[in-house]
Amino acid sequence: MNIKKIKELLKTKTVGIAGCGGLGSNSAVALARVGVGKLIIADFDLVDASNLNRQYYFHEQIGQQKVFALADNLYFVNPSVQVEPHDVKLGPDEILLLFRNCDLIIEAFDAAEAKQMIVETVLSGFPDKTLILGNGMAGWGKSNLLKTEKIDQNLYVCGDGISEISEDLPPLAPRVAIVANMQANLALQLLLNNFNNMEI
Repeated sequence: MNIKKIKELLKTKTVGIAGCGGLGSNSAVALARVGVGKLIIADFDLVDASNLNRQYYFHEQIGQQKVFALADNLYFVNPSVQVEPHDVKLGPDEILLLFRNCDLIIEAFDAAEAKQMIVETVLSGFPDKTLILGNGMAGWGKSNLLKTEKIDQNLYVCGDGISEISEDLPPLAPRVAIVANMQANLALQLLLNNFNNMEI
């Protein structure tokens, strides 16, 4: 499939991204670069100086709402992408409302409780919609442990599944960006293959 055909297919697709931190901002940029037509992004946080070691923001954006800063950055990457930013803390009601028309959803939360919440919400509210999680990306090195797994019919996890963030094992740009791009790469594969069963 050549790049022209890829872009023709992708411009009709919509991807929801729950969270605009390390995973969400980097996966959004990757999807904008390849020509996904619409990105619905949601987060309630501000850009902080501590985010710049792994998130797709710039020093002059410190203090801005992440969703609007990211929307600006995506526009500079690809002016054709339609970005729908939502400055909101996502709960079940917001997820069901904002992502109802998405072809698939990328989860990009920090907290385990939030990850569990979105899994339960999507599996019950959108049983036919694909959800791509990120789990296990803290620290550095050990790139070969990072993988993509199919957990259920419409549920995938990218990461090593074990590297929990701590003071001595912080999230850093290389591993976080690898997992974010694994999520984007899987999203691309699913979108281009029309959700058919396939090997990952």
